[in-house]
Amino acid sequence: MLANAQDLKPVMNLSDAHEDYETVRTVLQHITENWRDHPDLDELTGLTGLPATRLQKTFTRWAGISPKAFLQAVTLDHAKRLLDDGLPLLDTSFELGLSGPGRLHDLFVTHEAMSPGVYKAQGEGLEIRYGFHSSPFGEALIMATDRGLAGLAFADERGEDGRHKGEVGTGSFNRPEALDDMRKRWPKATYIEDQVTTAPYAARIFDPARWSPEQPLRVVLIGTDFQIRVWEGLLKIPVGKATTYSDLACRVERPDAARAVGTAVGRNPISFVVPCHRVIGKSGQLTGYHWGLTRKRAMLGWEAGITTH
Repeated sequence: MLANAQDLKPVMNLSDAHEDYETVRTVLQHITENWRDHPDLDELTGLTGLPATRLQKTFTRWAGISPKAFLQAVTLDHAKRLLDDGLPLLDTSFELGLSGPGRLHDLFVTHEAMSPGVYKAQGEGLEIRYGFHSSPFGEALIMATDRGLAGLAFADERGEDGRHKGEVGTGSFNRPEALDDMRKRWPKATYIEDQVTTAPYAARIFDPARWSPEQPLRVVLIGTDFQIRVWEGLLKIPVGKATTYSDLACRVERPDAARAVGTAVGRNPISFVVPCHRVIGKSGQLTGYHWGLTRKRAMLGWEAGITTH
């Protein structure tokens, strides 16, 4: 059962969360590339330029758990153990030295599928309003129709050389690139920048205290029939748990189509809310993520934090 809002820890200002995420992103990338060397806190403080105490507080405020527990929760070894043992992140919290599992929170979402004709017509006649907002995972691009949330993507800050300051490679998009990536999904739709309309979505999506079955978040899925079936399967994966592409294929009654399921997962237009980040490889490896593998690890760690409070 979902906890009452007053039972949850206060959620920070989203602009503060955005700044904290840049620190988290840098540290996670370093740990990912050098995890066999077990970087310690001194090394991480040298990397970020933050004093140890401030780094500790930043991580704890951002994720709800200590830096050590956060990093353990999102390493590849932990993901493999999760898969092999069939345990959710919540149940393995004891191994990480956490105080123990609390109530399991989830994002209650009500969804509907747009007419297949709208997708086939490439969104012609569809009006989509969009805006950029701060989030715990960098800058979020939110897109909505008059029927509900239709898109959620992420943009990253770039340095003078055009590269992302904290992560180079797959999953790094600046604002124009992120918007263009989303527009290509429905190229004939009408797009209107409207932060007033999209701001309430940002406020609800990233605040666990506002995840309530009494006031569910309305989502509209725009894709092929097969894609929508896969995305509906993603919505059934609870916070703090993970599944594999093959298991998801069985869930949508297409056990022979794991690769096609993987492609549909990668085309999910509503990141985080439709939780494609909770799908991992059969070996337990955290496989690629359209908006960046570091961001995927950050999402899993953030969720591990809220499910232990």
